[in-house]
Amino acid sequence: MTITSPTAADPTPVSLRRRIELSVDGQPVTVHEGDTLLDACRQVGVEVPTLCFLETLAPVNVCRVCVVEVEGSRTLVPSCSRKAEPGMSVQTASDRVRTSRRMVLELLASSVDLSLAGDDVQRWIAEYGARADRHGPAAAPAAAGERDRARPGHHHVGDGLSAATVHQPAKRDNELYQRDYSRCILCYKCVEACGEDAQNTFAIAVAGRGFDARISTEFDVGLPDSACVYCGNCIAVCPTGALMFTSEADLRAEGAWDEDRQQVTRTVCPYCGVGCNLELHVQDNTIVKVTSPLDHEVTSGNLCVKGRFGFQFAQARRAAD
Repeated sequence: MTITSPTAADPTPVSLRRRIELSVDGQPVTVHEGDTLLDACRQVGVEVPTLCFLETLAPVNVCRVCVVEVEGSRTLVPSCSRKAEPGMSVQTASDRVRTSRRMVLELLASSVDLSLAGDDVQRWIAEYGARADRHGPAAAPAAAGERDRARPGHHHVGDGLSAATVHQPAKRDNELYQRDYSRCILCYKCVEACGEDAQNTFAIAVAGRGFDARISTEFDVGLPDSACVYCGNCIAVCPTGALMFTSEADLRAEGAWDEDRQQVTRTVCPYCGVGCNLELHVQDNTIVKVTSPLDHEVTSGNLCVKGRFGFQFAQARRAAD
């Protein structure tokens, strides 16, 4: 993929940037100044796994599954944020890189429920030979609110027999979406989307330290009492299903959620004149959720509360007809 427009990381027009030559796995590649190593890898068709990266958000370098090896560098570097430099020699599949990626995926899979993280994640786990069971059986789930009460920086000594997990009951304190932090990998995408990268609401942030770090509202109040405006942009960027429409969560709980039976229709939001594009996910002639395309110049995947959740009127109108 060649970058042809300004990005959040570098707003300079591409036409004004100089060209840079480097190599990826021995293949020569030319990119624009300000492009990342991930851009260079994608340009030559080399797949690099990513979890915390999204084109519409500023990179935060937290998942470390995208690391690559740069000749002369003491440590592996995150390709999603490391800028390309002239003459760089990048290796994406060395033993050192593969070991690091396997370790990251293994630790995540041992502590977090990745069952809804997507087919790519499952494929990477198999490809890199990540074995979550190597760390022992999962520890018992935490009680509701237990992780939220954890003391910052306090170290909990494990029993040495089981793998510590973030498993806990899902939180549902509103009618629109639920938070299942047993699936949360702390990728920061929701924080960035709620903050300066999109919504500028700053309703959520990371609280706690170490293994007790978690996504929380200010003073850990419920969403209805927080600054949340229910735009749902956090749901749109979540890669693991930790944030989910209640409509989807309910259908999954019933065993009725079936993406193979769903039809996705692209349309324009009817609520105002901005022109936001919507993707209506319809199953059994019922809208089950609404998303927005990342490549749309108006929305970049973002919507307001009406656009993302205000589709019930269509169902009511159909029922009346």
